[in-house]
Amino acid sequence: MTYIRTFLLCIIWITSALLPPESLYAQSLDARLKAAGYIDVCEEAPDIRVQLKYATSDNFMGRSVYQGMTKAWLHPDAAQKLHRAQRILQREKPGYALLVYDAARPMSVQRIMWNLVRGTNKTYYVSNPAKGGGLHNYGMAVDLTLVDASGKPLPMGTPYDFFGAEAHTDKEEALVQTGKITRRELANRRLLRRVMKEAGFRTIKSEWWHFNACSRETARARYRLIE
Repeated sequence: MTYIRTFLLCIIWITSALLPPESLYAQSLDARLKAAGYIDVCEEAPDIRVQLKYATSDNFMGRSVYQGMTKAWLHPDAAQKLHRAQRILQREKPGYALLVYDAARPMSVQRIMWNLVRGTNKTYYVSNPAKGGGLHNYGMAVDLTLVDASGKPLPMGTPYDFFGAEAHTDKEEALVQTGKITRRELANRRLLRRVMKEAGFRTIKSEWWHFNACSRETARARYRLIE
């Protein structure tokens, strides 16, 4: 029995050594969100694409803060609206799909992000965890864009997480008139907004990619923060 136990312990040790730490963390984080009742947005709507920007270094912080999180999660109420948005989009533009860049975000990650931007001009774009965080921290917000039938993201005038006036939604006609974005890019933004609004989401003026499933007041009253 001693030999068998030693052999099994060696197998476990070797397997753990081969897996990078972030993979183990990703599994536990995905499992924790699932156990807490959050929805993998692709589980019931496989046409939705996911490319978690904060699980890579391709973001405004230049580093991964999700440490390998593999899925996009939302509260069931928000996930239902997102699935509705995908159906609306496919009805209007067959072959098109939503591409999710960020969804539910634990407060532990929010604190990391805040510490990275604290003292910079980017604090406007990251909710202060000391003030309760934002709707991502309730699983009630999603960042996303559109892709065509070939899976190529539609041009929106700026990249995701572009912190400047060109990403704002309140003066887009002026952006077109001054050549900051094109008429086609504006049409793509309007398509995204139309689909998301019809599904029950709200917009914000500073980020064309960000949509809220409810108000912050409603989230604080009805939902719990993801720790």
